[in-house]
Amino acid sequence: MGRGKFKGKPTGRRQFSTPEEILAGTSANRPRTFKKEEAEVAEAERLDEEGSEQESEKSKGTRGLIEIENPNFAKPKNSKALDNDLDRTTELSRREREEIEKQRAHERFMRLQEQGKTEQARKDLERLALIRRQRAEAAKKRKEEKAAKEMKKEARN
Repeated sequence: MGRGKFKGKPTGRRQFSTPEEILAGTSANRPRTFKKEEAEVAEAERLDEEGSEQESEKSKGTRGLIEIENPNFAKPKNSKALDNDLDRTTELSRREREEIEKQRAHERFMRLQEQGKTEQARKDLERLALIRRQRAEAAKKRKEEKAAKEMKKEARN
């Protein structure tokens, strides 16, 4: 009988397990060969345990006859912090050294700047003194003008 306009996918329809199938363990989601695969894995583990004792005596192929060490194979070196010499100081790279020197020079310059010993600091202090003088003169002038205005007001009244 025809299924209509659209055909189903070649993989077939979805099969949902009923609660009874799930409890019985015959679910459609589990592969049919699952028990076989599980048995093979268990058997392989059991053989590995027994075979590990024999493996040290006998190895596959020519490994037992000729021991070849690959010169390109780098064995990992396990170094722990306790093994390393902690008293040894590490040498700084050129960039690190230059960076530290630059920071120290900047700190030294800033200290001298605060003390007013650099040319730039002297110029800044002179400029500040000039500005303070100008502001003081301007304030004095404003006071005088204000006082003059008040005198004129009093003279009119």
